[in-house]
This record gives sequence, C-alpha cells and structure tokens, in this order.
Amino acid sequence: MAIQILSPLVVSKIAAGEVVERPASVLKELVENSLDAGANHISVEVSGGGIQLIRVIDNGSGIPEDELEIAFERHATSKITSESDIEGILSLGFRGEALPTIASVADVSMLTRYRDEVAGTSVILENGTIKNKKRQGCPQGTTVTVRNLFENVPARLKFLKSIATENSHISQLVTQYSMAFPEVKFSLLMNERITLRTPGNGDLRDALVEVYGLETAQSMLEITTNEGGVSGFISPSSVSRSNRNYLSFFVNRRWIQNRMISYATEEAYQGMLMTGKHPIVVLNIALPSGDIDVNVHPTKREIKFRNERDVFLAVQKAVRETLVGYTPIPNMRVSTPLFTSPQLTTIPMPIKENMGPSSSGTLLARESCQIETTTQLPILRLIGQLRNTYIITEGPDGMYLIDQHAAHERVLFEKIKEQQAKQSVEVQGLLEPITIDVTAQREDFLRSQGEVLSEAGFTLDRFGERTYLLRAVPAVLHRQNIPQVLAEIIDSLGELQSSDWRERIVVSLACHGAIRAGQTLNIQEMEELMHQLEETALPRTCPHGRPTMIQFSVSQLESEFGRRG
Repeated sequence: MAIQILSPLVVSKIAAGEVVERPASVLKELVENSLDAGANHISVEVSGGGIQLIRVIDNGSGIPEDELEIAFERHATSKITSESDIEGILSLGFRGEALPTIASVADVSMLTRYRDEVAGTSVILENGTIKNKKRQGCPQGTTVTVRNLFENVPARLKFLKSIATENSHISQLVTQYSMAFPEVKFSLLMNERITLRTPGNGDLRDALVEVYGLETAQSMLEITTNEGGVSGFISPSSVSRSNRNYLSFFVNRRWIQNRMISYATEEAYQGMLMTGKHPIVVLNIALPSGDIDVNVHPTKREIKFRNERDVFLAVQKAVRETLVGYTPIPNMRVSTPLFTSPQLTTIPMPIKENMGPSSSGTLLARESCQIETTTQLPILRLIGQLRNTYIITEGPDGMYLIDQHAAHERVLFEKIKEQQAKQSVEVQGLLEPITIDVTAQREDFLRSQGEVLSEAGFTLDRFGERTYLLRAVPAVLHRQNIPQVLAEIIDSLGELQSSDWRERIVVSLACHGAIRAGQTLNIQEMEELMHQLEETALPRTCPHGRPTMIQFSVSQLESEFGRRG
C-alpha cells in the first residue's frame, strides 16, 4: 500500500480512540469543560449506558457565538496559548481534543449562551461538522447532548461492556467529581431516575453523605494536619471495604489514578486493618502546578510528580497521624462509631473496697488521669481471665474484654520496631545450631535477601547445598518451633513487594512470640501486659488490624438486664 495522508475524518476517529474509550470518557471531558467554565451547578442525564444519550447541562460562562465553530476544531482550546503554559496548567482540560473527537463518533448538539450575550446559540453537528446553527433563547451556560455513541464506529461499539457496567463507570465518574468539587451541585439522572444529588454547599462531608450514606460519612475522619498539602477524609480502622474501589485521589482537584499514592495510603493503615480489607479514602493533594506534569496521558488519568518521594511521605504521614488521633475501642453494638474532635478530659475513679482479686486493690492506672484523644486507654481495673483467652476489666463507662494474644502482639510489634530503629534487636543464641533444609525457592530468597532476616535477629550460615545452620533467633521466639516459623516467614515474604518485607517480618515475629489464646495468666502477668499495652502508641488494634479490646457500656449492660428501657 502506498504512503498517503489520512483524511481529517479518519484522523479524528483515530484520535477518538485515544480519548473516548467508553461513554464515561465522553462524560469526563464534558464535565471537566463545565468545571473549567466555572459552573457551580452541573446536571448529567444518561440512558442506555450512555450509548443512547449523554447530556450535560451547566451554568458556566458559556461559549461566545463567534467562537462556536472554532470550539469543534482539533486542538482548539481556551486553556493555554503558548508552550510555557503547558508547565503551569491549572485547568482540567487543555488539549483541545474533546469536542471534535466526540463529534466524530457520535451525534452531537450544543446550546450555549455566553455570559455577556442576550441570546444563546444552538448547533447540530454531523460527522464532526456543524450543519445547523441558529440563535435561541436560553439561560447562561452550556448544554451538550451526545446521542448514538460509536454508531458510526461499530468496531468500537462491540468492545463496550454491558449497560450495567457502563452505567457503573458513569456513576463513579460523577461521584468522583462531586467529591473533588463539593461546592458544585451535581445531579445524575440515569435512565430517568435520580441516582445522585449533592448539595453543592462546599462541605465535603455533606457530599460524602450523598455518596456513601449518612452513617459512613459521619464516621469518616477529617485530615486537619494539612501535611504537604494533603486534605480530605479517611475511614477509621473500624470501617473498611473488601476492595480498593473506595480509594479516591485528587491532585489539585484533578481525579487521578496513582499506585504510589494508593500504596502510601494503605501503608499508613499498616497494622490497623485486617488482611484483605481496605479503607475508604478521599484525598486531595494541593501542589504548585510546576511540581506536576499532567500531560502524560491522553485522557489525563495519570500524572507525574517532580518530587514523588515527598508526596509519598506527606500522604503517609497525614493519614497515619489522623488514624492515631482517632482510633476507637470497638463497642459491643456500635459497628461504626461517631467521632468528635479530640479534647482533654479528666475522669475520676475512686478506689472501692471490692476492687477485685488483687488484695491491694491495685488500679492499672492512676486514680484520675488526663486522656488526650481517644488513642490512650481508659482507666481499667483488673477483674479476671475468661477462658484463658480474654482479660476482663472494668472501666469508667463499662466493661472491657481484652484479647490477651492481640494485646501482646501489639506490645511485641512496637517493641521490635523500636529495637530495629535503634539497631539493637534482642537475639538469643542457640546452645546447638539447628540444621534447616530449604526448598529451591527459599534458597533463592536466602541467597539474595538474607540480610532482611539478619536484621530481624536470625543468624543463618550456609552449610552445603540448600542446607543452613541457624545459630541465633530473635529473643521473642524462645519457645516456638523455630524452623516452622522461619519457613512461614520466608514463604509469606514471597507474596509481597520488597518494601513490605521488614514490616511483615515484624508482624510475624510479634504473632509467633505473643501469649497464646488458652494460656493461663496470673494476676501479675495480666497487670504487666495491660501496663505494657497502655504504653504502646496504638493500643487498640493488633498489627493485623484486629481490635485488642471491645467495650460493653454501662447503658448496654443495664438495658440487657432490664434496668432501663
């Protein structure tokens, strides 16, 4: 075939393949145009999964009549004028490809009135070309109607998913931008049914009520540190989901997908969520426009950071500090507790004659103490042990059951982490080395990454082909089946990225070294464990994210015993 210049129509359809992946892609371009136009009210209407109809109505600045034809030309934009503008883009759109590419694969009409004009203008396009233009009365703003998407590109049409799937992508898009711009009133009419309507009052929590429901929105924790420009809301450790679909990230309010930010966020939850669970997160990162490059993806879904590590640390720190400041004790009946701002409270607790099994009536904390935020434990009095697994205590507002294994896990986890930070891990030499035979896979790991185990306190010497001598172990493992523990640790590391290895080793050591369920403890051992737990930074969850204790409030107990209605 001879080399030739493609026709403008073919070029437009190829470009549409880059920008318009599915109906939600069309909607994204139109909504971003509305936001760039300064709209504070955006209505979206779709039917047939967006294939039959997509309509976006806004009250933005509108398009002047004499610029309307240019708006549907390729690379026509009002967002940038020179090469230098690319490095400081503040608008959501800027490529000048949205309207012409959409018009090349669908039937498009537009009605718009510019803010300084007394009447509006309507246009109808066929194959990307304006065929009908007339003046028409209308309010300020723009209405874009897109029908029969991909009808003239059947090859693209057959790759779309079901209507339900396309509707899901559309709903997610509107939801994301309603959280990025809480001051904008969004409504979504899907198949003649309102599925989303936000107040547009500028309060992100009110927008979250419409997106996630009242109970979840009330439980969300606000990030107030403004560390590195990070703001937004995150779920407490007691509220989680089984997938990552609830992680929403915005940079300068541009909705993005970024593995690094996702990883930084979930790293901040390390030890506070159960395995397989993920948080609900809505984060906006405010950065100077020169510190990001938004011109790296045709649909602008991805961006590059000039200082990626700084962003990672800022996100991780902001999320972690917020979690530490609000971590609750799970209540027997309240699965999603409500949170208030941290405050300083003094709780008196007089010593009674019947203080429990200790003859001295020992309190596990002072008679009165100041509790700063919910991260500290309340004043607890030891009562006894239940089924050799749970420590029973009394607090100022009810009964607390402490899981002795989970509590000791938290104590050991923080102890080992502190030792590692000081490079002073406690080890115990073995009287006689233990011979350990390893699989080929474990051999590969020990050859290449054995130093991570050495840092944790394991001393291993190679002793022939796939055989090692274990001469020392971390002190917390003094009663364990050492070869089995070591094998489990090595196998678990194979599932993770290298940056997670040290954390997983510490979690494993804490778990294997902790007091077991079913182990009898005397009074002194229980009191010592509670004292150690009280000294930890995060006493309310174990490293796996399980609660170390649950509370039965006085009011709940009175209700169960019929003492109150």
